[in-house]
Amino acid sequence: MAKHKGLSFYKKEKMITNEKLALFSSWLFMVFLGALLAYFFVYTLGIKTTVIGSSMEPSLYNGQVIFLNRVVYNLVAPGRGDVVAFLPNGNANAHLSVKRVVGVPGDTLVIRDGILYLNGEPKSDMFDDMIADPGIAGDEMVLKEDEFFLMGDNCNSSEDSRSANLGCVHRKHITGKAWFHMAGGDTGIGFVQ
Repeated sequence: MAKHKGLSFYKKEKMITNEKLALFSSWLFMVFLGALLAYFFVYTLGIKTTVIGSSMEPSLYNGQVIFLNRVVYNLVAPGRGDVVAFLPNGNANAHLSVKRVVGVPGDTLVIRDGILYLNGEPKSDMFDDMIADPGIAGDEMVLKEDEFFLMGDNCNSSEDSRSANLGCVHRKHITGKAWFHMAGGDTGIGFVQ
């Protein structure tokens, strides 16, 4: 085989082609669009707050950041079992308080012998402990229209609707439904249950 003598010209293959550039640009655009949509949903439909105290343990912990859906209750009423944030006594300058909806409008409730009775049925499985202080729920009460009875999951370490200075919470004071939380450590984000 004879060697080619003289100059040799060959076409060098491009590392970056127009197709690769277009693919990268579309991928970058999709990432940017996803981040923009996430920002829009979290900061326009929701708000962020921090859990203060141990009243919602073991569901939520002191200092845990949660995101609230503030639009959902414009469409539907809060339901029994929802974790909500509200302004105590409607005070716009107060920090949002986070509790679970136990009673909804029209419900009859009373706490006797450490057990919550809802519409005449005992709800002993709602809390891990017996309820030490029934507060104003020691006497049977019927929730009025747009009134909600809220309690902390850690019922014996919670200032909630049992307290006379807080009482039942009016719907207009409920800011939003707990949507998801920032978990501690390496566990990331989780939905509030």
